[in-house]
Amino acid sequence: MFSENDSNAFAIIRPPKSWELIDFKELLAYRDLFYFLVWRDIKVLYAQTVLGFAWAILNPLIQIVIFSIIFGKVARLDTGGIPYVLFSTVAIIPWTYMSESMSASSQSLVAGQNLLGKVYFPRLIFPLTPVLAKLVDFCISLLLLMGVMIYYKITPTLNLVYLPLFVLLMMAIPAGVGLWMSSLAIRFRDVKFAMPFVLRMLIYTAPILYSAEKIPDQYRLLYSINPIVGVIEGYRSCLLGTQMQWEYILPGAVTGALLLISGAMYFRRMERVFVDVI
Repeated sequence: MFSENDSNAFAIIRPPKSWELIDFKELLAYRDLFYFLVWRDIKVLYAQTVLGFAWAILNPLIQIVIFSIIFGKVARLDTGGIPYVLFSTVAIIPWTYMSESMSASSQSLVAGQNLLGKVYFPRLIFPLTPVLAKLVDFCISLLLLMGVMIYYKITPTLNLVYLPLFVLLMMAIPAGVGLWMSSLAIRFRDVKFAMPFVLRMLIYTAPILYSAEKIPDQYRLLYSINPIVGVIEGYRSCLLGTQMQWEYILPGAVTGALLLISGAMYFRRMERVFVDVI
């Protein structure tokens, strides 16, 4: 322990116990550094780009246009009467946030390895920083979603009160994946090459391009274990006023919570060897 007025002050840093959760007091003590790193990520994200924050809208917009042509016009997938542009926009906006956050968070420790060995601070800040910084992109891209909803004259319903819960779940998933993958990436650099493949697979295993109603009844429970399914179905119910699909949402929420808790415990377990391995 130390005091600012004590010239002989010192701090004792002890490694975490075998298995423990996030030390929120420690994170709170380093909140200024946390804020600085999040702000740094936001500032450098579109530094020296011509379009700047417009990329936050262009990125999902291009995906929506392509998917609407292929799956809406050519394949003519059934969306339960919802225009495909609207159907895909509601799903692609949160998916873009989750995929970009997972990708950046999984490589956060490797990218910041030069800083790891120089000074102590909670290593959890590394994978959690992209999860918060990407929220800026997400908020900007909501303008696109609002524009599409206004075009199709969608009126919010009472389901909108559930939206904060799905925003939290949307953030918990990349945080959990980032905690797992970033600690694994320190030992196994294969994570860098595996993540793009995993993200490509995830977009087809969640109801982003198609409706979850197409999944046969006998596979729905297994399908809904994927936490991304709960987020996408929750967003559609909240924003489009469709019936809440709790049979998809609740299993996904449980999986998302387990993913975050287990990721935090594994990260804390491996934290003691990060500097040695690097």
